[in-house]
Amino acid sequence: MIQLENITLSYSGEPILEGVAFTLNPGERCGLVGRNGSGKTSLLRLLIGQETPDSGTISFSKGYRLGYLDQHIRFSMPTVLDEACLGLISVEREQTYKAEAMLFGLGFKDEDMHLPLEQMSGGYHLRLHLAKVLLSQPDCLLLDEPTNYLDILSIRFLARFLQQWKGELILISHDREFMDLVTTHTLGIHRKKARKVKGGTAAFYEQVVQEEEIYERTRMNLEKKRDHLQSYIDRFGAKASKAGQAQSRQKMLNRIPALEGLKNLYHLDFNFHERPFMGRKMFEVKGIDFSYEAEKPVIRDFSFLVERNERVAIVGKNGYGKSTLLRLMAGGLAPLKGEVVLSEQTAMGYFGQTNIQRLKESASIEEEIGSANPALNYTDVKRICGQMMFGGDAAKKKIGVLSGGEKSRVLLGKILAKPCNLLLLDEPTHHLDIESIEALIDALEEFEGAIVIVTHSELILKRLELNKLIICHLDRQEQFLGRYDDFLEKVGWVEETAQHSKSTSSDSEARKKKHEEKMAMRAKIRPLENEIRHVEKKIIELEAEQNREIQQLAEASQNNDLDKIQKLSKSCSRREKELETLFHTFLRLEEELSIIKNLSS
Repeated sequence: MIQLENITLSYSGEPILEGVAFTLNPGERCGLVGRNGSGKTSLLRLLIGQETPDSGTISFSKGYRLGYLDQHIRFSMPTVLDEACLGLISVEREQTYKAEAMLFGLGFKDEDMHLPLEQMSGGYHLRLHLAKVLLSQPDCLLLDEPTNYLDILSIRFLARFLQQWKGELILISHDREFMDLVTTHTLGIHRKKARKVKGGTAAFYEQVVQEEEIYERTRMNLEKKRDHLQSYIDRFGAKASKAGQAQSRQKMLNRIPALEGLKNLYHLDFNFHERPFMGRKMFEVKGIDFSYEAEKPVIRDFSFLVERNERVAIVGKNGYGKSTLLRLMAGGLAPLKGEVVLSEQTAMGYFGQTNIQRLKESASIEEEIGSANPALNYTDVKRICGQMMFGGDAAKKKIGVLSGGEKSRVLLGKILAKPCNLLLLDEPTHHLDIESIEALIDALEEFEGAIVIVTHSELILKRLELNKLIICHLDRQEQFLGRYDDFLEKVGWVEETAQHSKSTSSDSEARKKKHEEKMAMRAKIRPLENEIRHVEKKIIELEAEQNREIQQLAEASQNNDLDKIQKLSKSCSRREKELETLFHTFLRLEEELSIIKNLSS
């Protein structure tokens, strides 16, 4: 159990948390929500001791263990599997099949198990770190955006794992559907306070809206009453006949609390500018091939058509060519074979992760957004900056000092600045909070042009009225006509079935059996070692006795003591045979021990 009482925290005099108090009870899985910058990650850092509150107390049950997924990753072992096994608790340290099952579920393959860590990408480093945290079986998991860099299949595996988690959980995630799927409560930070409600995120936000409506009505009523009393005092306070009444009203006025007006919360305000498109066919991909390495084709002889107003999603596991396909459509890559044909009327807005790198570091936010459409006046540019949460002087900040999330918002702002009728979006929700993602989905639903989107968010896939999906497999791409729900019902994730089978059923059982066989082998090692030591000790003792009797035999020969010579000769002969037998036993045991050690390694 975790209990926080009256926690306050501020940075450079600016309060982040004020009077935060809540209890995390046994078995509760809480989704931690709040706007970007509201203090969610700071709260987790307070729990693990990386931050110290300005005031208040944090207490844990005796012996309570936390498992924290943070962004600072350090590894010490040579291979992926070796590193993952460090996450296993001490009594399970030899049960490598459990580490393998977790790694498979999070998207690793057989051939990855013994790869050096330096050969894995940053995204796979995060997955490996996540695997170690999940394997460590703490009392409470603290997960900060665990779905970053996970594909749909890995996210679904993680959801199943967390749904069965018996301990406590505090989860930060921009994926609202994932959060609602795995949590029992919602813990929200709102206006520097924290509250915990039973149920999903909708229950929390409904309560916030209701409370703020009540607060605002109360404030307005009190303000009217204050204004009325103040007006009476101003009119009659100087008149002797009314002075007593005015004084009485002044006392009433002083007793009325002055409630601070609710400040508007900053949120993204998407409003895509649409350019008319009169035709039917927007663009067509005709038999394209593409590969980064000659022997490993990424896109192979793929064709499809996007028409006016269509919604298309590109889905599949990481590394299967989703972003590559979108870049080919956008013209950022050239196909090795085939062509991408755009209508003359097509006006494209492209959001790609690599496009962030093309932002001019020395330019200001308003300059970069303005460069997308020179026809905009300064007022229009400032309005778009404000929509992207860069109001006032914040719009003058240089691109070079911005975070990854802020640069993503600049890129979205550039798309808003230029009228388009086709949106190509590659994971546009990264770095956005839940409220901003909702605003983006609303804007996409209202957009009357065509949309092609790469996303791992099943919330977006279900909310958008998709006309078709492009499913990227390891060695091919295929189309599915219909919505995402139709795809799940009629086709489903073939890779997920194979992955789930590998990580939880027959393959897992085989690994478990293999592990048990190894353990059975290792159980034989100690008795063998004891037997070898016993035989070795016996050999040493007999050799010592043999050496003594050989010395006695030499003395008997010098003294010509025939009886003693005969007796000692027989004894030495018997001992020699016994030693020979023991030597054979020793060699056999040594060979058997060597075989068992090799099989159990």
